[in-house]
Amino acid sequence: MAGTIESMAAQTLLPWRWVIVDDGSTDGTSDILEASSRRHEWLAIVRRPDRGFRQAGGGVVEAFYDGYAALRGVAWDFLVKLDGDLTFEPDYFEKCLAHFAHEPDLGIGGGTVCVLEDGRLQVDSPGDPPFHVRGACKIYRAACWRQVHPLVPAPGWDTIDEVRANMRGWRTRTFGDACLVQHRATGAASGQWANWFKNGLANYVAGYHPAFMFAKCLKRLFRKPQVVAASALWAGFCSGYVRKPPQIAEASTVRYLRQQQVRCLTGQPSIYRSGA
Repeated sequence: MAGTIESMAAQTLLPWRWVIVDDGSTDGTSDILEASSRRHEWLAIVRRPDRGFRQAGGGVVEAFYDGYAALRGVAWDFLVKLDGDLTFEPDYFEKCLAHFAHEPDLGIGGGTVCVLEDGRLQVDSPGDPPFHVRGACKIYRAACWRQVHPLVPAPGWDTIDEVRANMRGWRTRTFGDACLVQHRATGAASGQWANWFKNGLANYVAGYHPAFMFAKCLKRLFRKPQVVAASALWAGFCSGYVRKPPQIAEASTVRYLRQQQVRCLTGQPSIYRSGA
């Protein structure tokens, strides 16, 4: 968290307001936030009690909306959702907002999340589709936000918002020239199998077409970690048909997503193909 705050304080474009949500931390984060809020007048802290358990997807959205509530009555142009384990260069937001300035139809964007492996930066999730922006670093244009809000409090929220945006004529994408370094491995708190299983279940909740999901898992067999990730993804997806959690995206959004996935499988232009 301290590194994230240092990165933000060094930006060439500072935030008008930055609300950090302390979601029941017990590791000294609260002290870091208190000291930082005294140094930076644009930093505000919202504290939530520890719920006592991890709540994948839904917990993230709940915490985000507690921070969002602190902006009530404030006029803004761009809203950012940022995780607390990231560092980035001083011109990160300057680069990101330049893309928005040059692309009026860009509704959601964000930088490329990277990790350090053997002293070198590597893209954390190189297989993400071109329309996807990682939930760790989303930037919403105000006009687009009004059309995709509210976010769904469940795994898959960070795909459903993009599908809603594309369905309404917005473009969404990750910026290759703006990098963030993630200092805690994705899913580190729950373990590798559990993280991929959760992602598979999130794909079910988002309304993925079964044929597209099967093809996605086959493709995942050839990337590290082989077998484990593909198996956990498929198991998580299939568990949705057993557990029957609600596919809480509206029917029109699910229908649009599946149409795009079928177009991708049949080689037609879609949100899954760059330049489409």
